[in-house]
Amino acid sequence: MAPKPLHGVLPIVHTPFDDDESIDYRALEREIDWAFETGADGFGTGMVSEVLRLTFDERVDLGQRLVEFARGRGAVFLSVGAESIRQAVECARHAERAGCDAVMAAPPVTSPLSEPGMLEYFRAIAEAVDVPVVVQDASGYVGQGIPLDVHLALFERYDAGKILFKPEAPPLGPNLSALRDATGGAARIFEGSGGIFLADSFRRGIAGTMPGMDLLDGIVALWGALQAGDALRADRLHFPIGALVALQMQAGLDGFLAIEKFLLVKRGVFLSARRRTPYRWELDPETATEVERLFEVLQRELRAG
Repeated sequence: MAPKPLHGVLPIVHTPFDDDESIDYRALEREIDWAFETGADGFGTGMVSEVLRLTFDERVDLGQRLVEFARGRGAVFLSVGAESIRQAVECARHAERAGCDAVMAAPPVTSPLSEPGMLEYFRAIAEAVDVPVVVQDASGYVGQGIPLDVHLALFERYDAGKILFKPEAPPLGPNLSALRDATGGAARIFEGSGGIFLADSFRRGIAGTMPGMDLLDGIVALWGALQAGDALRADRLHFPIGALVALQMQAGLDGFLAIEKFLLVKRGVFLSARRRTPYRWELDPETATEVERLFEVLQRELRAG
């Protein structure tokens, strides 16, 4: 069976944990069902899935469970970036065997790579599997940036069906446009700003968005408004989404995780906002109050249609 193409709204899965920090698979299945009921075109794992805090066996098992829970309702991709080429290749092969439609990889976090080293890393992953590879620059909140020349070298070696891109380094909009223009508009580019830059990114020609799960109903509605050319509706949705994501961004990856899981508990999707330890930032009561206020603003806008 041919892989399902990646397009549209593809939220990144949050990994729910029990009291002993083991993965809560019942909550995970509930999350996937909720995502498709809400309008997701597929889903994947990424940094907010806490993949860097999972064991290798957990990453493999998580991928298998996610394909199972998807039940063919949309595309599934897995984050396979690792601290060595061997680890990343093994993760990618396991993902393909599990039935994933694509894999996504960010560069190693602990070992900054030269441009030749980065090319070697991504080529090894691309040549280890038959499915597409999403090249992720997550340096807006973790890890090393990927130079434009590396993106172009990968694109020229393979093609638009094999190599996809998720640039997240600031300034996001100009970086998206630079990659688009350098590939003559042929590159398939996805944004991962959580929604704060989605409207701007859409106007620059992205193929889809990869937000967290927490604001998925708002993102689906915003994506639909942008596709329909309804600028007024898009602006009304963008305000609460952008304000919520701004609160998350102030504490980096820990901020995204704490607030996104807080909102999933509020929605009844998760029973616990537990994160894998260690982490540096806790959601304080005043920030939580503002998150709840802005969340209600978003819900009112969604109800208003």
